[in-house]
Amino acid sequence: VLTQQSILVGADGRIVGVEAGYVTRNGAAVIDERNRFVLPGFADSHVHLTSELGPNQLLEEVQLTVADAAIRGAENARKTVMAGFTTVADVGAPNDAIFALRRGVAEGRIPGPRIVASGNIVTPDGGHADANGFAPDIVDALRNPAACSGADACRRAVRRQIQAGADLIKITSTGGVLSNTAAGVGQQFSDDELHAIVEAAHAMGRRVTAHAHGVDGVNAALRAGVDSIEHGTYGDAESFRLFHQGNRYLVPTMMAGWWVTQLAERGGTLTPAQTAKARMVGPALMAMVRRARAAHIRIAYGTDTGVSPHGMNAHEFVLLTQAGYSPLEAIQFATIGAADHLQLNGIIGRIAPGYSADIVGVDGDPLADVSVLEHVHYVMARGTTQRND
Repeated sequence: VLTQQSILVGADGRIVGVEAGYVTRNGAAVIDERNRFVLPGFADSHVHLTSELGPNQLLEEVQLTVADAAIRGAENARKTVMAGFTTVADVGAPNDAIFALRRGVAEGRIPGPRIVASGNIVTPDGGHADANGFAPDIVDALRNPAACSGADACRRAVRRQIQAGADLIKITSTGGVLSNTAAGVGQQFSDDELHAIVEAAHAMGRRVTAHAHGVDGVNAALRAGVDSIEHGTYGDAESFRLFHQGNRYLVPTMMAGWWVTQLAERGGTLTPAQTAKARMVGPALMAMVRRARAAHIRIAYGTDTGVSPHGMNAHEFVLLTQAGYSPLEAIQFATIGAADHLQLNGIIGRIAPGYSADIVGVDGDPLADVSVLEHVHYVMARGTTQRND
């Protein structure tokens, strides 16, 4: 940690230099954060900007349009960047909504974080990210266009997602908590389908990240060559051995488990099928992360925000420390770790010359109390001040 430093930001939104002392330049604006602890902007590797879990979730699936999703996404993007998260990976949203939101933020038309987007999730027909729990004619209307069965159909789904503009491919290797079906959280894609997906994505220069809870689906996805696992709830020693093969990351999303466990106890938001799975998965996530720490697994910070409310992303820092990581390690997961995972090395994750001027300021020392990161007071994203309390 350095003190009494000046960060010089160029007109292109990149850091020009970091100099000792408080320096000025002719004609330059000065932002005085001398009384704050300044860090690189954070990256959340797992969000859903265009949605948020609530008591009307099932009704909204048939009431809201893709345009509604984009409008809500703009609101949530603003909340996210104001919380200090200047980069996100959106790993599951309608193609038209999230790709338009990504473009709007990149062009400076709306405030928000840099967005890496998967668009539609590639999922098995009837699987976790497909339509479930509705009458058959409604299911047909809401069916995920990236749902597939069979290796060839899944290759096609991957290629079409890339054609549509996906930065990465998100798949569901197993069942999930919030799909409204009592189908468990075990493996859903077959091994052949998983291999076809990874082969097609890698051939076109895209990484693959897999939603996976059950250990069978975690290990099958890793054996197929996926680049990262989201959640990984029931990962075992074999999972951790496979993680060490290549530059792979675990994105544990303890926020999601923490939040759905609370919802399950409160009642009124989750359906019976969701509640039963939440009570199993939520507590298991923390235990898995402790095992992953002991196995020295690479971690990229991710929250699954959209399950939990937007703007609360920083609570994952607290949960990571409860799992045994130091505050500095948790911060590294959201900076240099996430940068490597999202293939943004040299762009985000550091305050250094040439990097994007993504900068946050907090009151207090997060290395002593990581919870201060839940109250960000200054945010600069790509060289532009977004928040200045």
